[in-house]
Order: sequence, then C-alpha cells, then structure tokens
Amino acid sequence: MKVWIDQDLCTGDGLCEEIAPAVFTLLDDGLAYVKEGDAVKDDPGGSGGMALVPSDLEDAVGEAAEECPGECIFIEQG
Repeated sequence: MKVWIDQDLCTGDGLCEEIAPAVFTLLDDGLAYVKEGDAVKDDPGGSGGMALVPSDLEDAVGEAAEECPGECIFIEQG
C-alpha cells in the first residue's frame, strides 16, 4: 500500500497525525504530509509525495483516510 496527500484539499485538522503518527505529520505550513520512516515527503503534487505504508500500519492509514474531513488522503494498493 502507498499513500499520498493532496495538500490543496488538506484542512490541517490533524486527525491523520493523531490516528497514524508514524505515517502522517503536520508541517509548519499547517498542512499534513506523509512520511516514510524519518523522511517527510514534502513535495506536494509530485510522485515524491507518495510513501510506502508498512503492513502493520495499513489499517490505521485506512482509518485516517476515512476520517479525514478534507478527503485529501489517497491510497494506492499494490
């Protein structure tokens, strides 16, 4: 599973970070970004903004996507 965030849709609510802090983070611009390990994927709109999700966090990432008020979290299987 891979995940990315469309920062144009992000409301900065932070629910994703609360649900899956190992995958999501809010930066100083008030928007959420995905991270892979310690590397924050802060290239909005590009393929560089996509992160591989560890299998043990897939359920949490799915929940974050469902709960997101901005509907800005996108998941790609495979």
